[in-house]
Amino acid sequence: MKPTEELMAEHRAIERMLRILERVAERLEAGAPTDPADLEAIVEFIRIFADRCHHGKEEDLLFQAMETAGVPRQGGPIGVMLAEHTLGREYVRGMAEGIAAYARGEPGAARQIAENARGYVALLSQHIVKEDQILYPVADRVLSPATQADLSQGFARVEEERVGPGRHEAFHALLERLEATYL
Repeated sequence: MKPTEELMAEHRAIERMLRILERVAERLEAGAPTDPADLEAIVEFIRIFADRCHHGKEEDLLFQAMETAGVPRQGGPIGVMLAEHTLGREYVRGMAEGIAAYARGEPGAARQIAENARGYVALLSQHIVKEDQILYPVADRVLSPATQADLSQGFARVEEERVGPGRHEAFHALLERLEATYL
């Protein structure tokens, strides 16, 4: 499997969580009670699976390899993706703050979670399309087979060092549980 194919497979899992998050935002806006532990699990998935693992592979390995192969960081797709990763982290921070307030029963917390969730869903949905349709095809064209093999090994190290053994499987089990609860 090419490194970009691995990243696209991760996108499919992230899209599953985005669908869950959209439904959770609807519930919160409607005033339906939502388990704070589920909300915290969603943020943990985003922070570890989507950001530390997936975005880590992109930022620390793929983007650097693409730059070495001549794809500019500034004024090109890499710079756009990095800016969107940063914006996504702001939405997640807003969700996490809202979840802490929600668990304390503070008024307005559900709205804060929902607004940040909707912003994150909108951002990541179009971000994934850009990567799948623009960035990754560029990577496939400019990266040599040897570089792609090195990336695959690097991706495996990211999984082991930043996510940990068994966490990937646990996150997929979480997706299944949350889909059964909210979709």
